[in-house]
Amino acid sequence: MSNFKERASFIWSIADLLRGDYKQSEYGKVILPLTVLRRLDCVLEPSKQVVLDYLPQTKGLSPDAIETILIRKAKLSFYNKSKFDFPKLVADPSDVAANLRNYITGFSKNARDILEHFNFEDHIERLDKANLLFLIIKRFAEVDLHPQVVRNIEMGYIFEELIRKFADLSNETAGEHFTPREVIRLMVNILFLNDKDVLTRKGIVKTLYDPACGTGGMLSIAEEYLRELNPDADLRVFGQELNPESYAICNSDMLIKGQNTDHVKFGNSFTQDGLKDEKFDYMLSNPPFGVEWKKIEDEIVKEHEKLGAAGRFGAGLPRISDGSFLFLQHMISKMRSENGGARLAIVFNGSPLFSGGAGSGESEIRKWIIENDMLEAIVAMPDQLFYNTGISTYVWIVTNRKAKDRKGKIQLISAIGFFKKMARSLGNKRNEISEEHIAEITKIYGALRNGECCKIFPNEYFGYTRVIVERPLRLNFQASPERIARLDLQSGFVNLARSKKKGKDGVQEIEEGEAAQKAIKKMLTGLDGSKVYKNREKFIAVVDVAIDKAGLKIKTPVIKAVFEALSERDETADICKNKAGDPEPDAELRDAENVPLSESVDDYFKREVVPHVPDAWMDRSKDKVGYEINFTKEFYKYTPLRSLDEIRKDILALEKETEGLMSVILGGLHA
Repeated sequence: MSNFKERASFIWSIADLLRGDYKQSEYGKVILPLTVLRRLDCVLEPSKQVVLDYLPQTKGLSPDAIETILIRKAKLSFYNKSKFDFPKLVADPSDVAANLRNYITGFSKNARDILEHFNFEDHIERLDKANLLFLIIKRFAEVDLHPQVVRNIEMGYIFEELIRKFADLSNETAGEHFTPREVIRLMVNILFLNDKDVLTRKGIVKTLYDPACGTGGMLSIAEEYLRELNPDADLRVFGQELNPESYAICNSDMLIKGQNTDHVKFGNSFTQDGLKDEKFDYMLSNPPFGVEWKKIEDEIVKEHEKLGAAGRFGAGLPRISDGSFLFLQHMISKMRSENGGARLAIVFNGSPLFSGGAGSGESEIRKWIIENDMLEAIVAMPDQLFYNTGISTYVWIVTNRKAKDRKGKIQLISAIGFFKKMARSLGNKRNEISEEHIAEITKIYGALRNGECCKIFPNEYFGYTRVIVERPLRLNFQASPERIARLDLQSGFVNLARSKKKGKDGVQEIEEGEAAQKAIKKMLTGLDGSKVYKNREKFIAVVDVAIDKAGLKIKTPVIKAVFEALSERDETADICKNKAGDPEPDAELRDAENVPLSESVDDYFKREVVPHVPDAWMDRSKDKVGYEINFTKEFYKYTPLRSLDEIRKDILALEKETEGLMSVILGGLHA
């Protein structure tokens, strides 16, 4: 088995043994923990006997003391004190279940904690009863996962390949567990590019965090990259993961590489922040796309309202159907402010660029990020890069320490054409980014120059003022039979005959209300039904005289209902005015204009609105500032329409080709 795909395929083939006794959707619950177990077994092999030989000398010591001594003897961050390993488990097929339990119990506490998240204990008895346990252990013993044969980075690939395959079987989304490695590499390249001078210093210590770390791919790639830059560098990685199996795989990887497993927490980053008081130098994440946060709404809203800017979500809350911006705000809250600040890269779909108008949660979050000069760059990625979705994705680079030449600017990079087709698609992943593409995109980012694939804008370019444009209400009035009949649709009029009281008084009020309705209709019928009034004040005066003449006392809600029923919009009518003599706005004609922050609102209004609707005015008390990033517009390339001559030639060619085909068909029929 010369590469990770061959090894992954071999491990995958072991799942065939489960057919019939397990549903396909359950295969991963057996294969993944045993893959981790076999990897730990191979890593421990050189030191296993040393630990067993020293074990008798630990009698009488406290558990903590034993843990410390045996870890030192194993020369790793974990150990196993059971006499069993995979070869010895295979050597005793008669009692494999009890021996396997003994073997798992023999691991150090940190390793046992990881294995417990797989809940594999539930499957040992089930496999044993089906006479499958020994067969599967025997097959796993044939898999060589020793570190000198399978490097840590390759082991990560194996886990990801297995997860993808199991996700396909169970209709789960593999993309929730991991991100394509070439995408991570690009993100890491951009994240570290301008920090090479710092990162290559001897003995440098930096921290990196992923709040949705999955199997730990981003953490591993970042660590590998930094070691390439500087073998003496110490990158301490931190993360949190909600899925127990992904968490266990990530933590086992950390364990094998000697990272502190306490740095990777289990649980929801929003409601169970396991690294609450930590701040970081770098952050990477690919949070789930378009996932709603209804289940944790109460906790999020409570923090937003109670802590405001002092909490994580002070800038605003996105719509309940997409929690992407919650992840970004959470990460920003963990940015280190001292020692040069922090940088982060996060993968989004297109929604966070533009969803939500001015004043909405999304717009307020964009406004906060941009006005605080934290958004450095956005890279539009090719589509069909991810395993569980073919949609377009964007990498946002956010920092609280922009370089001098980037201050007040946002760089947009269109990398949608930087890809190559895969020989064989994996789920929805049909495209991949080559090393050459990664290098070219990184170069474009670093150059910070306008070009075909790169546009640089001042921060305020993406901001606008949403101005409410009002137009006057113009109504005509007529007491025609048709309009009087519309009174029965007006709630203010209908409610006259609806009493909330019970008993005799209620009946009496209903009867009085019905009588009042008849009296009002009779009064209106007495008006000249053919006459149309185009001035509201004149019609009100006519109605007032009729009311007095009829001796009626009509309450305000009923009066409003009368004028609503008898009116119709009429562009030729006089403007309706309020008590102060000002034009009354027509809610149906109300509109909004988004005026760029770089422009004068008054100048824009005179140029873009007044020539079309001269009677319009602005209600500046309702102004709202919003931000959106229209990526497509900035990189749109106009394609001229084909000329009529070209179209005519194509049509004639098709007609000629059709005639030829018809001749062949007809000739065949005659023959």
